[in-house]
Amino acid sequence: MAVKDASAGMRAAGILRLPDVRRAKRADWIQLIRFLVVGSSGYAVNLAVFSVALALGAHYTEAAIVAFFVAWTSNFVLNRYWTFDAGHRPALRQGVKYLLVSLIALGANLVVLHFLIEAGLAETPAQALAILLVTPVSFLLSRRWSFAR
Repeated sequence: MAVKDASAGMRAAGILRLPDVRRAKRADWIQLIRFLVVGSSGYAVNLAVFSVALALGAHYTEAAIVAFFVAWTSNFVLNRYWTFDAGHRPALRQGVKYLLVSLIALGANLVVLHFLIEAGLAETPAQALAILLVTPVSFLLSRRWSFAR
């Protein structure tokens, strides 16, 4: 049992380690660009839904959560089939992993969003900046765990 626990610990350490950009291949950069394109579409969807929810009277936390789930759906499909070319693997398993990664990103987003708003930034620009700051963590966890080969 100790060997299995050590193996899981080594996998977790590999998922969380920072990449060496000097060793990145062309395909790695293309994948990052695709992730950013998908993220940009999700970013636009997120901000649009966030703004509409605010206009309808939602608190910024509620608006961020609603916006997250709408954007998550389109991001999952696009990342699964286009960014990570993982459409041939089980969707449910990937979906659960991607949801967990996205919830981690959402939690980090909400923390950053709260601090930015408390620092005096308006809600929508604060949400825009929070998303940008959380994106690198989301990419690495998606690549190394949710859609790992």
